[in-house]
Amino acid sequence: MTSARDYYEILGVAKGASAEEIKKAYRKLALKYHPDRNAGDRAAEEKFKELGKAYEALSDPEKRAAYDRFGPAAFEAQGGATAAGSHDPFEIFKEVFGGSGLFGEGVFGSLFEEAFGVGGNKRSRQERGADLRCDLEIDFEEAALGCEKQIAFPKLDVCSVCGGSGVAAGSSRKACPTCHGQGQVRVTRGFLTIAQTCPRCHGTGTVIERPCASCRGEGRVKQTAETNIKIPAGIDDGHRLRLAGYGERGASGGPAGDLYVIVHVRRHEFFERQGNDLYCDMPISFVQAALGGDATVPCLVGKATLKIPAGTQSGQAFRLRGRGVADVHGRGIGDLLVRVVVEVPTRLNAEQREKLEAFAACCAPDTHPQQEGFLERAKRFFSGE
Repeated sequence: MTSARDYYEILGVAKGASAEEIKKAYRKLALKYHPDRNAGDRAAEEKFKELGKAYEALSDPEKRAAYDRFGPAAFEAQGGATAAGSHDPFEIFKEVFGGSGLFGEGVFGSLFEEAFGVGGNKRSRQERGADLRCDLEIDFEEAALGCEKQIAFPKLDVCSVCGGSGVAAGSSRKACPTCHGQGQVRVTRGFLTIAQTCPRCHGTGTVIERPCASCRGEGRVKQTAETNIKIPAGIDDGHRLRLAGYGERGASGGPAGDLYVIVHVRRHEFFERQGNDLYCDMPISFVQAALGGDATVPCLVGKATLKIPAGTQSGQAFRLRGRGVADVHGRGIGDLLVRVVVEVPTRLNAEQREKLEAFAACCAPDTHPQQEGFLERAKRFFSGE
């Protein structure tokens, strides 16, 4: 039984080679022994697989450390399979050279598709149109309760003169004279023949004899579009609504992009929103706070009666369930939290002052428990007790 060849020797690099040197060596040899350049050569195919196995082991820091310590035995697994040889060598080749196809889509893609005899087909210019953004400002109540709005926005849409074809009346498309309808032109660089997108027809293989005067052959023109949009109840500031197919029309009849409407909600004069709950401050008189009673609270829809218990303190909050905002996803309705603010009279006439002074004179110490407690704590603090 022959022993496995050294991975460093297979790639032609020293044991202390850097990751970049290993990658560079693999790229050079993988190009040389790729099966598409050595059709029918069994030895080249085996060499290509061997290169992939070696590169996979040495390109991974953990696998390389294990290989340096134990050699090929580091990858022995069940059934004699090896972790370093478990991947398709073509996949490793694709990862190194980039792209999503067999040889990628960038510089290497166009180069290898022509040099190795794959691909080379003309491509369609039908591309999806761009997505658009539109900002919409609405009132607080409209956001909470839902509404319908009309919006207008500029976009590229189908040319009404040529119907999106880009061709003038009485004219037509013909085969591109530069690439002869192939959509690609070939350029020889050294031993490789590179296929590039035709600069005249942009890969479609056809050109227009007489372009439409309205859109100049583009098939699209800038215009202002209008549409109605339904605002769901409970939408909040900054939410985004998507209108599929309302974006710009794609080139050469391609599908339209989407329109994203960003909702901005104006502030309310006294309601403040937190999630699906609403908060508001409601002033009440000193007498209401002391004696209690009913108070009318305005809501988003109609009004509600709030029962204020005797002895209510300023800043105390009361919850009115189900009087908030509907959840935009239909998960119930929030609450309205009312914080009462006791209003102190700013102007007193002689009679009012006299009666307040009489009230103060007859107040027992426990009439204002919070004040009494505070004064007691302050006294202890300053006396050092």
